[in-house]
Amino acid sequence: MSLPRSTLSNMAYEELRRAILSGRLAPGAHVSVRPLCEEFGLSATPVKVALTALEREGFLVLRPHRGFFVPEVDRDDMRELYELREVLDGIAARRAAALPARGVLIARLRQLLAAQTASVVEGDLPGYGELDVSFHQEILEAAGNGRLRHVAENMIGQLQLGRSTSARVPGRPATSLVEHAEIIAAIESGQQHLAERLARRHVRKSAEALDRHLNHVGEE
Repeated sequence: MSLPRSTLSNMAYEELRRAILSGRLAPGAHVSVRPLCEEFGLSATPVKVALTALEREGFLVLRPHRGFFVPEVDRDDMRELYELREVLDGIAARRAAALPARGVLIARLRQLLAAQTASVVEGDLPGYGELDVSFHQEILEAAGNGRLRHVAENMIGQLQLGRSTSARVPGRPATSLVEHAEIIAAIESGQQHLAERLARRHVRKSAEALDRHLNHVGEE
């Protein structure tokens, strides 16, 4: 029994997206159809559909007469992505604070904050980074706006392409824990505008810390 073409395209899309975000396909790498067909055991059509979808979402770039490449995210790209994330995360926090029933969300956010705190104490920065993504995704999911969540998660994914996050900035994770706790409190108390303001400030401070760090590293 053969799988529908859309299912095969989705399989190729998910595999490629994981390969890009994990770094298995490094920034600047050329992504060709034929090797992927052989790797996935698929025909060219679902692979091409997946490549086009990833290019549309910013995870690949198409260069005329050369094909698809994994984008190389520079500091200007990071600034633009963080600027967009600031707006999107703010909207999500405001919508989450407006939910009539927020108990399950708050419990989950507190659980993630406790795990993040443990990761910071243990010096587990990769673990902290993954939990940080989960923290923001929980709020995005709770916001109840599918388009908002989709766009924001693309922003998060593209930031991961830069291989540099604020989690790696000395001192930033500990500060982020305090900011996360403030966001949780605002959402729990239903203070919509405060939740939005705190979420935006959190993303903006993360962006500023990362930019200063990259500038310092570049000067060494």
